[in-house]
Amino acid sequence: MRLLLVEDDDHVAAALSAILARHGFTVTHARNGEEALQAVLPTAQGDRPSYGVILLDLGLPDQDGYQVCGRIRKLTATPVIMVTARGDVRSRIHGLNLGADDYVVKPYDTGELLARIHAVSRRNAGTEEATAGTAGAADGTLLRLGSVTVELPTRRVSVDGEAVPLTRKEFDLLALLAQRPGIVFRREQIISEVWHTSWEGTGRTLEVHVASLRSKLRMPTLIETVRGVGYRLVAPVA
Repeated sequence: MRLLLVEDDDHVAAALSAILARHGFTVTHARNGEEALQAVLPTAQGDRPSYGVILLDLGLPDQDGYQVCGRIRKLTATPVIMVTARGDVRSRIHGLNLGADDYVVKPYDTGELLARIHAVSRRNAGTEEATAGTAGAADGTLLRLGSVTVELPTRRVSVDGEAVPLTRKEFDLLALLAQRPGIVFRREQIISEVWHTSWEGTGRTLEVHVASLRSKLRMPTLIETVRGVGYRLVAPVA
């Protein structure tokens, strides 16, 4: 798998590249935001570079890492993992809202990083397969949850008719809960169906995605936390 590593520290990049190479990755190193953006642009022949994952350190010397993440997302659907020293939930939600697929907080364990890289690449493959299958359907399902409308075939969500941009995983999570309102989904079940993994480290990612959905949809009570079990979607009363 080809991986784009965006890291301004050459020593860190060299050490990490060596580890990734030992695990079968072909690493392209970008030292700043501009090099990262150039790396995902189509070539003069019109060919678009094919990366399995982009590993983006937010502490870049030339541009704000969050802005680079947002610009990368506009150029490519390749999964992006943010590497950040900011461990607060608000910072993580901000990154996810800009299109990041996951995050790793420094200092991180190399095993955790590798697990997250493999996890997002599997999720991306699963999303592409699901999208291909949906494209062949004649008619899709339209889910209405009070002021929230979820269009499964087009993966569009709106609130009071206004489109709400969601990341791939945010939509997958919402769609899962919305198709069975009132039903409690166990955390393990959600992680398995949305993230296609049983790895317990994904639990924190689930919490961040739920918080992000509540914020974006401006309905903090739409997704209810069932303590010790999981989550359920509470359909608004008409």
